Amino acid sequence: MQLIGYMDSPYVRRVAVTAQLLDIPYEHRELSVFRDYDALRKINPQAKVPTLVCDDGQILMDSSLIIDYLVAMSSGATLMPVEGKDFVRALYILGTALVAMEKTVQLIYEMKHRPEATRYPDWVARLEQQLNGALAMLEEAVGDGNSWLFGDELTQADVSTAIAWPFTQLHFPNFAEARHYPGLVRFSARAEALSAFQACPVE
Repeated sequence: MQLIGYMDSPYVRRVAVTAQLLDIPYEHRELSVFRDYDALRKINPQAKVPTLVCDDGQILMDSSLIIDYLVAMSSGATLMPVEGKDFVRALYILGTALVAMEKTVQLIYEMKHRPEATRYPDWVARLEQQLNGALAMLEEAVGDGNSWLFGDELTQADVSTAIAWPFTQLHFPNFAEARHYPGLVRFSARAEALSAFQACPVE
């Protein structure tokens, strides 16, 4: 099984960390949508990361669907709380973390890949507003950042929240200032100290 993509993609990284937590072996192959476009298209004509190449050659894409597949392969661990209210809250936090990732990616395309003359300021302002809203909601969810969201074990909400924050910081540290999100800073640092995260470093 091969996982295609760089760890600087939060979507690739959340798949990789999940595989580590579920103890599912995989080969990591670093290909970029930008630098290795043609090579990537030979594996997946849609040139999307993450791409998972299963042992039988079947390709899967979209991080959430790949994670569903990994959970189905595991020995019963789901990385989600089982109680009703906790399950719903985990879905809410997970969705918020994915929005933070998505809006950061959209801002990267707008601010780093689109010529300045063709940028649409109102659209950029809206993306920033949406990202700020998502980060504020995550900050509220993690509290002081000194404990996991649902007891002693990480859930997918923990994993994705911990990955979303440094991804945004990597690209827009002046927008998402750490001093405004002390809980997220501590929460993410706590996750980064775990072996599952250290096995999937952002280059």
